[in-house]
Amino acid sequence: MWAVIKVPVYINGGGIRYSSSSKNGCNSFVRGRKYSVKMCSTPGQNAQVSVKSKIEPLPIMVNGCTGKMGRAVLEASISAGLQPVSICFGGPEDEGKTVEAGGKEIIVHGPSDRENILSSVFEEHPNLIVVDYTLPAAVNDNAELYCKVGVPFVMGTTGGDREKLYKTVADSKVYAVISPQMGKQVVAFLAAMEIMAEQFPGAFSGYSLQVMESHQASKLDTSGTAKAVISCFEKLGVSFDLDEVQLIRDPVQQVEMVGVPEEYLLGHAFHMYHLTSPDGTVSFEFQHNVCGRSIYAEGTVDAILFLAKKVKLKEEKRIYDMIDVLREGNMR
Repeated sequence: MWAVIKVPVYINGGGIRYSSSSKNGCNSFVRGRKYSVKMCSTPGQNAQVSVKSKIEPLPIMVNGCTGKMGRAVLEASISAGLQPVSICFGGPEDEGKTVEAGGKEIIVHGPSDRENILSSVFEEHPNLIVVDYTLPAAVNDNAELYCKVGVPFVMGTTGGDREKLYKTVADSKVYAVISPQMGKQVVAFLAAMEIMAEQFPGAFSGYSLQVMESHQASKLDTSGTAKAVISCFEKLGVSFDLDEVQLIRDPVQQVEMVGVPEEYLLGHAFHMYHLTSPDGTVSFEFQHNVCGRSIYAEGTVDAILFLAKKVKLKEEKRIYDMIDVLREGNMR
């Protein structure tokens, strides 16, 4: 004989009520906004109630999504199941624009009243993660805004005063992933360079260094990746001034001299580092070339998921980079 038991259940306003119908000894309770409940009872068994929480999509705000990099991150995030909120920030020239992604419209707000807008969104979505792909000149002001509101963020924008950036975040104790390079494989190369510099300081003392980097013409500053690699070479004993970096932004030179495919002139990152011994008899060359933006967009999604986990676990450490993301080992 099957026993049908009806028990009222109240779970934090979840809107659950019991049903009088029974099938196979199980009472199915109407699914509320966040929970579903099922009760089963068989002869000689006690009734059991199981409550299963429905996982809500992780809300994100992608600032700078009118740009190509921001747009790529937005699309990769939606593909990964993340949920962009209907608001983002951009420059004065983007104010009032609408960006459509994943069947959703996102309204772009300009610089005015940003603090109140972000505070309101963060209050509505307390597990919000902000992603920044704006402009170098906006890095520090944006970081100060995120820290003042207290919202965790992923800073993919290069440039700005990096020392001030880290101090702002450290003082605020806000969770953040800050990295000049979001491409996971390129980050792995950077990690290898840092290990070499750490373990073999001065190994290239006396060597001369030439650095060339080519990016789309819209990139205004020197590559953050190039700066990081140069820093490693300096630890290895090489003397180099950042002003010596050869920036290639002219499309004709990019095709004819660098070898960038024409279809990627609007989105590429080519880097070359050439080391020569004092007497010119020995040379080393390091090169990494990226066409398109997908490698950075996918890495950014990993950074978002990583940061959300750290926030949820209330980790003591607050500032992370992409090497931390790599070491976690949970990339998709």
